[in-house]
Amino acid sequence: MSPRRRALLAERPTPAPWATKRALLAGATAAMLWPTLAFAQQQAPPTYEQGPLGKEQRGQILNDSSRASQTPKAAPAPNLDGLKPGELYIEADQLSRDDKNGITTAEGNVEVRYQDRTLRADKLVYKEPPPPPEGQARPPHDKDAPAQGVIRAYGHVQIIHDDGEVEYANQITLDDKMQAAVAIGFSESMHDKRANQDVKISGDTAVRRSEDLQELNKAIYTPCPICTGNTPKKPTWSVSADRIVQDQVHHIIYYRHARIHVLGVPIIYLPVFWHADPTAERESGLLAPRIGVNSRRGFSYDQPYLWVISPSADLTIAPQINSNVNPFLNLHYRQLFADGELDLRAGYTYERDLEGAGTRFGDLTNRSYILGRGVFHPDEDWTLGFTAERASDPLIFDKYDIGKVYQARGPYVPDDRRLISQAYAIRQDDNSYASVAAFSIQGLRPGDNNRTFPLVAPVIDTHLDDPDDVLGGRLRFTASAVSLTRDQSPDNQQLNQPGLDSARISGGLDWRRIFTSEAGLRVEPFVQMRLDGYNVRDILVDATSNKTTSLNEARAVGVAGADISYPLYRRWGDATVILEPLAQIALSPKAQQVTIGHDATGKPIYLDEDSVAFEFDETTLFQANKFPGNDLYEDGLRLNVAGRGSILWDDGRRASLLIGRSFRDSPNTVFAPGSGLTGTSSDWIIAGDAAPMKGLSFFGRARLDANTFEVHRLEAGANFNGKWGSGYVRYLKDDQGINGTPIKNTDMGADINLTKHWGLSAYGNRDLIQNAWVIRDTGVFYKDECIRVDVFYRHEDVIIGRLTSSDQLSIRLTLATLGAPFYGR
Repeated sequence: MSPRRRALLAERPTPAPWATKRALLAGATAAMLWPTLAFAQQQAPPTYEQGPLGKEQRGQILNDSSRASQTPKAAPAPNLDGLKPGELYIEADQLSRDDKNGITTAEGNVEVRYQDRTLRADKLVYKEPPPPPEGQARPPHDKDAPAQGVIRAYGHVQIIHDDGEVEYANQITLDDKMQAAVAIGFSESMHDKRANQDVKISGDTAVRRSEDLQELNKAIYTPCPICTGNTPKKPTWSVSADRIVQDQVHHIIYYRHARIHVLGVPIIYLPVFWHADPTAERESGLLAPRIGVNSRRGFSYDQPYLWVISPSADLTIAPQINSNVNPFLNLHYRQLFADGELDLRAGYTYERDLEGAGTRFGDLTNRSYILGRGVFHPDEDWTLGFTAERASDPLIFDKYDIGKVYQARGPYVPDDRRLISQAYAIRQDDNSYASVAAFSIQGLRPGDNNRTFPLVAPVIDTHLDDPDDVLGGRLRFTASAVSLTRDQSPDNQQLNQPGLDSARISGGLDWRRIFTSEAGLRVEPFVQMRLDGYNVRDILVDATSNKTTSLNEARAVGVAGADISYPLYRRWGDATVILEPLAQIALSPKAQQVTIGHDATGKPIYLDEDSVAFEFDETTLFQANKFPGNDLYEDGLRLNVAGRGSILWDDGRRASLLIGRSFRDSPNTVFAPGSGLTGTSSDWIIAGDAAPMKGLSFFGRARLDANTFEVHRLEAGANFNGKWGSGYVRYLKDDQGINGTPIKNTDMGADINLTKHWGLSAYGNRDLIQNAWVIRDTGVFYKDECIRVDVFYRHEDVIIGRLTSSDQLSIRLTLATLGAPFYGR
């Protein structure tokens, strides 16, 4: 050691043996001032382990002597880097001190550690403050005291924080009040917790005006990689600005004269712009916009803004600005509670009606929608909730391109292009289930009259399982009730006849037991019994008048039978083959259907409020009562049979096929003529699926005529997902849909990756009966780890009861760290 270095060591307490390093500098003042190097708001520090010391390194841990002389207080928690509070560690290749001018200089691989932060530089100069007047002591933590010194770091400066954030500069100068700092050639690396990626921000100069406010001049912000290996590259997207301000109190980054660059090209200039700090969990800010041009609304610009109201609530405000029509405002409010959540979407405009080509007609009026849900769990057994879905116009979602509309938001789900509002309470435990609900439906299809849809209030469904075995099996008690009221009959709507009202109450028993032989034969006998009571009002006496009648009726229904299966297993090379014959025999006494009238041919018309949406397929083949509701009941002797075969390969490939049908002792005219179940032999049911390789799967289900094998219903599709993209295709053919009309359409979509970053996208939904594309999208996209840009063209043909044809060109831009789009297809 040099004499000066030995002198410095002599002025300080004897170092701990493990703290020896190759160079030394510290003082009480320097130790106190070092926190001024903290440019970014710190997060909770991670666990830190001190690495081993080099055999040639020498150094010392220095205590804050001024603190040591004060009255002892409760000891603060030790720093995670092994230093005690107030201690500073410094090492360098060379160390010198000018005692006359109070300047200490460290050069060559300078490294300083203080309070879980590390500073590295080529050179560091510490200018001590002048000594206080004789006989006076300077308060070490008084911010109003005169300057206590200046620290300057030069060359390859790095400040490494305990949360992993790193700041870089060519030169940094700091005062000792933790209020001001200046950096030249500054850059910072932050971690975006939401996108789980690093973000870079840099400027020609950086000025830290306070602990919570930092300003960069001639600056740039980007989450994209700026080099490939050691080769610099332009970021995929960035925001450059004359000035960038980081507000760490509100967690916002502000820009003055901002320019957004995509693929090196400036595409947007904004005089003022801001977004959430990427280090924040959730902060207010702009989300990705949507830009488009279509024949209906002209130029359209959607700009959502996320307002974080509290840690548990936020509101997305998304105005849609259109050149041909008035603006449309979309809102999306979300809030989490200790026992539930609330999710509300709404939209509003004041405009005339709008057809596909953009022509406005009619009067100016309020047009709006609401799509909301809430669900709450007061305790582990109870669930309370509601949904609210209403629209002022049947086509409002189509006119203004509002997505994610027809989704399940509660336990009761309507058909496509219909909205449901409901309130419900559910209690469920290991042995029981009970629900009480009420709901109403709004129809958006052509010809829908909401006065003909019933108000269902209440609808009650319960069951209770006996905790003990009864005759060796499970016994379940069931009960249900429902009431429906209508304003108008759906028949002969021009006559405005009264709507049918009905109420039902039911109670029953369901017993089932399982027997399995040593050979694998499985037999499950079952018995079901139920009592129903009906009150039906406003039954039309004839089709041309408003005269009505009513009835009260009680009945008993039931079924007894058994499910039988005998699975056979066999290994075949690297696969397992399973062949499983299935059978069900069921016997029911003659069921008394609730008759509310007769048609023109004299055939009875049965009350059917809950079995309208009936489909005979592999999921209902082995139902003892194939009607899904309570109003209609299957009777007589029937035998349901099927054979199922499956192959399961060890590498995950699989294939399965089921073929079955139903037989009965006599025809059943309660089923609809096109159901496939009216005769003594039903239609054939076929269902299969396969996954021949990773990322590729197929499925199909069909109903074939019992005599001619004509396809009455077919649903098939395929899915693929691999290196070169993903996609799907669906086909549906049904001779008799829910409303009795045939259906035939196809739906398909795909993203094809042409290169690592570029690709093509396509989506289409075609009505094969009207021979028209409902929606047809084609586009091109670019994507990498920090951006996705979609440019696509959409065409909609003329659909009966829908808007006229329209064309649209849209740009979807999703930038990492700036949030996701507010919309969806």
